[in-house]
Amino acid sequence: MGRTADALGQKTGDPDFLDEIEAKSGTNVRTCYQCGKCSAGCPVAYAMDLLPSQVMRLCQLGLKGEVLSASTMWICASCETCATRCPREIEIVSVMDALRQLAWREDCVQQPREVPIFVNTFIKNLKWFGRLYEAALVGIYNLKSGHLTKDMDKAPEMLLKGKISIWPPKVKGRDEVRNVIKRVKEIEKE
Repeated sequence: MGRTADALGQKTGDPDFLDEIEAKSGTNVRTCYQCGKCSAGCPVAYAMDLLPSQVMRLCQLGLKGEVLSASTMWICASCETCATRCPREIEIVSVMDALRQLAWREDCVQQPREVPIFVNTFIKNLKWFGRLYEAALVGIYNLKSGHLTKDMDKAPEMLLKGKISIWPPKVKGRDEVRNVIKRVKEIEKE
């Protein structure tokens, strides 16, 4: 006779969570058989609290709270090494993107605090200037994250070498960038 997940000492989760992740990501998480190739190849796995393969398993089990409170999806570099190595061709980066969207929607963004601050600052920077303006990005991020003087000692050398500019870039098509960001936010709400 088969034993239930509870009888095996495993938690049971929200059965709709996996359906939602698969719909948002456009990938079939159910096909993951836990080979671990995604985790073994991940260049930032050392900094994650859950390995990518563990995230896939928790999604399969519907353990929404455990997944959405993890830092893994925020640390993911979206390099696609995991998807390239996956024998089941699971688009893990798309799953991580879907999890970030759900975490924002469910207000589950708990850790690491600096990552969502950086993401919001980065997107606003693009919206304001039409492309990345590093001086504003660093300044606003440091202000919002409470790291007011972080990396300030590097600024003079970077300015002298032309790596950053005091003035924002002049960009044609700023409105188009704003429209793309607006459309993406509308899609995320769906």
